[in-house]
Amino acid sequence: MHHPPHLKLLGPSDLAQARALLDLFGEAFEEQEFYRDARPGDDYIEGVLASPTTLVLVASRGSEVVGGILAYELRKLERTQSEIYIYDLAVAECHRRQGVATALIRRLGEIARERGAWVMFVQADPVDAPAVALYTKLGNREDVFHFDIAPASAAAADRSGPSEP
Repeated sequence: MHHPPHLKLLGPSDLAQARALLDLFGEAFEEQEFYRDARPGDDYIEGVLASPTTLVLVASRGSEVVGGILAYELRKLERTQSEIYIYDLAVAECHRRQGVATALIRRLGEIARERGAWVMFVQADPVDAPAVALYTKLGNREDVFHFDIAPASAAAADRSGPSEP
């Protein structure tokens, strides 16, 4: 039987755990160079961890970070509420299927509720069956389109005039 991991919401003084989480993200997403090369300095990471709208939650067993979530609180303009966007979620391979991801999402849900969020949402690639299964177990699926728009492209489109249908 596996013991539940220790869950912690990171703050500016938790640099070592934040860096360990970045390493874990690199391994889990098979993008080590993206998460390790050109990593920002301590001041930048401390600033991100100090942001009231950035949530970095880690799961650890002993001194080892075995999972984590990077999420953002999106405060709404039209209502006194917010939404939580789960940007990254990963669990070390040898700790998967032990409830770590579910524990992280549930703890994030408690934090979201404390902050007055009405929903949490996450994207998953259709080919990532374990992620799709996890999110299906915990929430409702919506089929939406996702668009990446480069800032320079958006600025150029703005100068060329409207092109909406």
